[in-house]
Amino acid sequence: MISRLLEKMRRVLCKRRFLGSSALLLLLSACGLVRCTPDPLPRDQFEALYEAPLKASKQGLHVFHLGHSLVNRNMPKMLEQLAQSRGVEHQFESQIGWGTPLKSHWEPAEEIFGFEKENDHARYRDVKAALKSGEYDAFVLTEMVEIKDAIEYFDSAEYLHKFATLAREGRPDTRIYLYETWHEVNHPEGWRTRLEKDRERYWEDGILRPALAYDATPLPIYVIPVGQVFAEIARQIEAGEMPELKSVEDLFARDEDGALDPIHVDHLGNYISALTHYAVLYQQRPKGLPNEVDLFDENRLFTVSSDALTDRLQQIVWDVVVNDPMTGVAAH
Repeated sequence: MISRLLEKMRRVLCKRRFLGSSALLLLLSACGLVRCTPDPLPRDQFEALYEAPLKASKQGLHVFHLGHSLVNRNMPKMLEQLAQSRGVEHQFESQIGWGTPLKSHWEPAEEIFGFEKENDHARYRDVKAALKSGEYDAFVLTEMVEIKDAIEYFDSAEYLHKFATLAREGRPDTRIYLYETWHEVNHPEGWRTRLEKDRERYWEDGILRPALAYDATPLPIYVIPVGQVFAEIARQIEAGEMPELKSVEDLFARDEDGALDPIHVDHLGNYISALTHYAVLYQQRPKGLPNEVDLFDENRLFTVSSDALTDRLQQIVWDVVVNDPMTGVAAH
């Protein structure tokens, strides 16, 4: 009961809706009972952080992935193979759960559902130990979905800032990326509509801009825009420009009875996500990357259904990535 009252008080005070609340807010903050996300970094300052692209890496990357089942185990494995096909030594480790918010990965008292099952493999590593080691060139993390609920109830911006700070304490030149995911395909607002709207209203205004405002001299956190890649694929499917795919549901998994999984993509969806990660992290066109990859758990290959579909997907990924300043990728 007390924790609920404190949470309610925190939300009221942090929204600054009542005169005379400042003194109480300061007192409770000093006692560690209330934490407030700062006002978002002004839009012009935020956009200025991404005006100059990153310098492309000329060597293989050591990457840590943090998140949940929209990261999963297949996607990082696919990314590793795509990079290695270009002759670089890509390595990765991860920590994931089921529907896990960043807060649960940070706070020891918070439960990470599915932890034992999802991390029962050789590529698991404790995230805090990993970041403190200074071994990682890039740190890719994502927030739980429903994203608006994560922002409202799980302090997304605060925990993004905590993880970014820890990563930079371990290694100042670590590049930090927020993996922009997606929501349920059958959402009443429309899947493509929400993807197009959610990037600014949630990923930027709800998470990134407040997270960057914690620091007096903010450093950019880049974006891996899988959500925007899916939005463009959805647009082209709707326009009849991708005959190999009949609907966006073709990107999503189904169970043994054929019932649609509305949130988890299938192997093709994971391949698209891996292509996007590759284009952003290595700042290279994905055109010509292999369309056949090993699956992490299933001891078999996945192959994209046709060369034409592969070429189209690889071009869409690159077009989205180079036209998004927040990827850090220069148009070339």
